[in-house]
Amino acid sequence: MKDLYSALKEKGYKRIKFKLSKTQHLLVKAKINGVQGNFILDTGASNSCVDFAGITHFELAANDSETKAAGAGGTGMLTQTSVKNHLKMGRWTTKNFNLVVFDMSHVNEALSNYKAKPVHGIIGADVLLKGKAIIDYHNFCLYLK
Repeated sequence: MKDLYSALKEKGYKRIKFKLSKTQHLLVKAKINGVQGNFILDTGASNSCVDFAGITHFELAANDSETKAAGAGGTGMLTQTSVKNHLKMGRWTTKNFNLVVFDMSHVNEALSNYKAKPVHGIIGADVLLKGKAIIDYHNFCLYLK
């Protein structure tokens, strides 16, 4: 039997390596609009998101949103949205990438408490579903098609 990488490569999947943080989060590097950032890979997050500081960092056009964010850090958080961005992870890319923008200071504060590095945002299920994701935990690889 072929190894997983070879089998998925034949089917058009791209391999993206990730690391495991001190907090047991999966960390992946990605570029948004050509600017690199560090992200948590979160299968439980419905949407990908960045902190408000990401508006400048990733050169986003953001608009106010009626939707309130909820997550491990709280509920009812004000949000903005940014549409039609370019996302690149490894050799996988999409040109119609939407983001939720909200205050992620609680996430980075929690990471800091464990002496872990801060992140720019979260890659969520929206990207994982779009890319027909397969996560190989044993080899620390994410595959997207």
